[in-house]
Amino acid sequence: MKITLAALLGSLLVAGALQAVEAPAPTKLNTTADHSKFKELQREFASGPEVTKACLTCHTEAALQIHRTKHWTWEVINPLNNQRLGKKNVINNYCISTATNLGACATCHVGYGWVNSSFDFKSQENVDCLVCHDTSGSYKKLPGGGQPPVKDTENPPGSGTIVKAIDLSAIARKVGKTSRDTCGGCHFFGGGGNGVKHGDMDTSLASPDKEVDVHMDATGLDFTCSTCHKAPAHDVVGSRYMPTGKDSGDAHMRGKVNKSNPATCQSCHGQAPHKAGAQPAKLNQHTDKVACQTCHIPQFARGGVPTKMHWDWSTAGKLSPEGKPMLKTDAKGHVIYDSRKGDFVVAENVTPEYGWFNGEVTYTLLGDTVDKSNGITLINALGGSASDGRSLIWPMKVMRGSQPYDPVNKTLVKPHIAGDDDTAYFKNFDWEKAIATGMKAANAPFSGKVDFLKTEMYWPITHMVAPKENAVGCNECHTKGGRLDKIEGVYIPGRDANHLVNLIGWLAAGATLAGVLLHGLLRIVRRKN
Repeated sequence: MKITLAALLGSLLVAGALQAVEAPAPTKLNTTADHSKFKELQREFASGPEVTKACLTCHTEAALQIHRTKHWTWEVINPLNNQRLGKKNVINNYCISTATNLGACATCHVGYGWVNSSFDFKSQENVDCLVCHDTSGSYKKLPGGGQPPVKDTENPPGSGTIVKAIDLSAIARKVGKTSRDTCGGCHFFGGGGNGVKHGDMDTSLASPDKEVDVHMDATGLDFTCSTCHKAPAHDVVGSRYMPTGKDSGDAHMRGKVNKSNPATCQSCHGQAPHKAGAQPAKLNQHTDKVACQTCHIPQFARGGVPTKMHWDWSTAGKLSPEGKPMLKTDAKGHVIYDSRKGDFVVAENVTPEYGWFNGEVTYTLLGDTVDKSNGITLINALGGSASDGRSLIWPMKVMRGSQPYDPVNKTLVKPHIAGDDDTAYFKNFDWEKAIATGMKAANAPFSGKVDFLKTEMYWPITHMVAPKENAVGCNECHTKGGRLDKIEGVYIPGRDANHLVNLIGWLAAGATLAGVLLHGLLRIVRRKN
């Protein structure tokens, strides 16, 4: 009996042990490190740099890696033409320039405290780790240096609006991989608002469905930005200053070292992406001349968020009958006039414009001569042609506008736009004073005269890839007046015609018709006889 009881007890203990071993873990972790358990993070943080200092105790090289990237320097040297580009150097036809506007612009900088030239770019603790690695969704920074609100703060000063403090300690213990939300926290809002700049990037991509983006579909492939935009040593690949116009390589092999751009369509899909459906071989022939995006992004701004298509700074400064700044909206509530900024044209579901593009981009920079009599000044000119062997037909958002320039020195200008001082245009609506301040800070001459000229800026479209069933149809391009009506240097059947070939074809068709009619007539005659 004792033996039986002992055996039974032993078997129960073994079964219990096995059950304990085999029980699934209640939580599946996607990382080998749970930051909530790190001793260094079990304290209160009074500032962003304090959090970074804690991060660096383990991630010893992270800040130094960031220091080498365009996200930190906002500067890029184009090796093709030696132009000094990047956000701090270029001029655009949106908010025009960072220059003296860093207090507002640097809210999206991956650092703390950049408001003027005194910023210490060599400081490791000035790197903002949380802006990219927050997973709580509660991290935010304030204009005027990009510091997080560690206490309730009135912003803007004197507005009466209170920004609630955030818990840096709780946020630090919840850091993780980047996401569409963290990348989008800046890139969705480029140009001063949601969807303003890019046209193919806005908050609809935070959790899109398949119709908006087949890759980022939140219930499907669920790609994050870093799925394509890899970041070895924190250096995110892909650049609007030096994009890849035509990728002639094969699909990347996982694990293989490859110096080509992993953010191109070809890097995943190869040079013959069409495997099934109607005439895949014929469709694959298009990849020699046509960018994947041209067919697979039929419209941009498709997620319910409009994008700016035109910005007229020359009409800014109009006040209400009461003498106060005013806003005007359209039927959908979208702002179409702002006293501080002028008139806007916004649009959704926009059909792109198309052009040859080889990846070369040349900017009109401060000091370059511009001529109003030319009609349009190109903020950036895209290289490419049908004959260079390096170009494809790309879809573009073309941003058009009117912006200030110096008619005496014949240069674009960098006005002081945002700020609380009396030279900021948003405060005084005085272009001469605002431009004088901005140009002095940029160490550039200004005549004191202001005029406005029309500009265009080109943005190659690459996000908001539609499902294949929504791709551009053949008849949308292969027809007169179609999408590619203005594309030169290539013969497009259905759009183009060769008069000799057409004549031969019509003669052949006429001869055939005549033969049929003659044959029928002879049969009728013979039947009567």
